[in-house]
Amino acid sequence: MVVMAVPTTPPAGGHDLDAIDGPRVHSSEIMPIVSADVSGADWDWYVETHPGATVDHLWHWRDVFEGVFGHRCEYLVARRGEGIVGVLPLVLFKSRLFGKSVISLPFLNYGGVLADDSLAASALVTQATAVAKEFGASHVELRHTERQCPDLPVRQHKLRLTRPLPDSADALWKDIDRKVRNQVRKAQKEGLTVGEGGGELVDDFYAVFARNMRDLGTPVYTKQLFARTMELFADRARIFVVRLGPKPVAASLALRFHESLLVPWASSLREYRAQCPNMFLYWAMMERAIAMGMTTFDFGRSSPGGGTHHFKLQWGAIEAPLAWEYGLITRPAPPDQGPSNPRFRAAIEAWTRLPLSVANSIGPRIARHLP
Repeated sequence: MVVMAVPTTPPAGGHDLDAIDGPRVHSSEIMPIVSADVSGADWDWYVETHPGATVDHLWHWRDVFEGVFGHRCEYLVARRGEGIVGVLPLVLFKSRLFGKSVISLPFLNYGGVLADDSLAASALVTQATAVAKEFGASHVELRHTERQCPDLPVRQHKLRLTRPLPDSADALWKDIDRKVRNQVRKAQKEGLTVGEGGGELVDDFYAVFARNMRDLGTPVYTKQLFARTMELFADRARIFVVRLGPKPVAASLALRFHESLLVPWASSLREYRAQCPNMFLYWAMMERAIAMGMTTFDFGRSSPGGGTHHFKLQWGAIEAPLAWEYGLITRPAPPDQGPSNPRFRAAIEAWTRLPLSVANSIGPRIARHLP
């Protein structure tokens, strides 16, 4: 258990995180930071009631990070008295490729600090830095949807894309671009069908996803990631599969949270692009989101100017830069560990030429080291 006490009012001169070094007011007013001193139910209650929370902040992802990928977690909780006033999920990421770092959160779209006020947020970041130093990490990475720690270095190299949803599918159909409507109609005329379900569709989803990742030159995650996600989030996760006859040609995994449907993973097979299965897939998901009473469709994140960025924009998505904020320990600047890094271009090109069976066999062992 790790405990740190901080005052309930900011010190004169602002929030110097290094200066917060102990209790400065009476014990009844201190706010301890405690690691692992919370139940999953209490954690999720706070997340569910916080307006800035995302599905990625939920407790069960801890089981995925530790059980599927083998990365140790520290889930920090800020309290005043008995009440929770902030949380910060951390993954202690040990990578053969990139060394040690502490990330909130790897593999997913979002993460970072949830707090009632700036003092709670500052205390959580201070404790995260202490955890990272003890772990021997080079930095802390906080994947915020918007800036929360203006004194920290930031990268805004990713975009979040969301689309407000109307009250009915008919209204959505009338609102989307005519070219998009024509592509959805074409998919229907080509005989494509779409189905929705739970964990029983993981194999069909993974057959499409793994093939597409190989074609993109990216090591694929283990299938256990998706099976475990469907198991742990059975009440909010759905898989959609587009088929041409019996063959899956496009698929996605979507997660409901508050009034939003997030799509963290979706793929389609390149050789069926002319039949527009990806357009049909996204129309089906949006139609289903409206039927469930969702008001927002969250496409997840994209790199500016990339193919997925343009795909999402044609659906009327609204873009906003994400704010990945960094607590630097031994690094002079925030890292660039994405596929856009020129160092990885040759490796990406070589990966696309691997037989699918080889890529699926060795890919998960590499992907667990790619945050």
